[in-house]
Amino acid sequence: MADVGGTLSFDDIGAAGDIPVGLPHFIPQLDANTVETFDTDLPWGAYALGLRRWLSPTTHELYPRYNGYSCAREALRLPPEGPQMAVLVGYGQDPLVEAFWARRAELDLVARLAEQRWDLVLAPNFSMYTNQPRAEHLLNFRRNLLIAAELAAAGVPAVPNIYWFRKEDLDRYLAWVADVGLPALAVNLQTFRTEEDWATMAMPGLTYLSMGLPEHTKVVLTGGTRPNRLADIGRLFGGRWWYISQKPVQAARHGRRLTVAGEVAAYARPEDLFASNVRFAAGLVATSPEHPGHIYTPAQRLM
Repeated sequence: MADVGGTLSFDDIGAAGDIPVGLPHFIPQLDANTVETFDTDLPWGAYALGLRRWLSPTTHELYPRYNGYSCAREALRLPPEGPQMAVLVGYGQDPLVEAFWARRAELDLVARLAEQRWDLVLAPNFSMYTNQPRAEHLLNFRRNLLIAAELAAAGVPAVPNIYWFRKEDLDRYLAWVADVGLPALAVNLQTFRTEEDWATMAMPGLTYLSMGLPEHTKVVLTGGTRPNRLADIGRLFGGRWWYISQKPVQAARHGRRLTVAGEVAAYARPEDLFASNVRFAAGLVATSPEHPGHIYTPAQRLM
């Protein structure tokens, strides 16, 4: 309780960051620092990197490639001044995100994130398990907002992640969002693996959020690329959602192309498969044919 400020309320937490102008609505997350390889034939408006590609799960130190560069774009082999953007997804296995929380002051992690000038950072998310004591839920809900506010105060363009277990959790978020005028929030959908999880936990919560969030509040989601799920999200949030997924690169590395029918084997270079998979996913997420970053066809939009 002392670690989170002696309260479980949200009343003392301020707003965090916003979505940068021009960010494509679909952002592929890479599984390694290989933008220079996969960007060759695309190129795309933004790429994401997961926390464990930035912070070592073993030593909890930054990987050496992030030392000596003026900004995150340069470390990812992107033009330092744009127009392509660098996004850090601060999600990871529990030991890593807990280490970020516990050692952030000791290792100066917040200041180092600010120095690297990421275009967007999804703040670390502290887990919510259904079999945890309720107190653990409430502590982690508060930590998720606290860490985003701390990053934002240091100049990091951070967006807070939220989890929920009960309707009262969503009501608390909606009241807080309205109170602070939150520009954007994030939801990690990667843990909703089964259709039952999606139908009984994810969709009810997302539906309630879509009905209660102010019109100006944007939503950033992470997860797979199942067409039915992306169609559900599109119906709920219209043009105010952004989506990040590792699926295009994961499928490409295994020689598979993403299609409406699922993943299919394809004999092609990983770079070509990645480009195809990104275009396919972007077509599912696209909110308009003119949006920057999208390579859009009407056929993809209808999938």
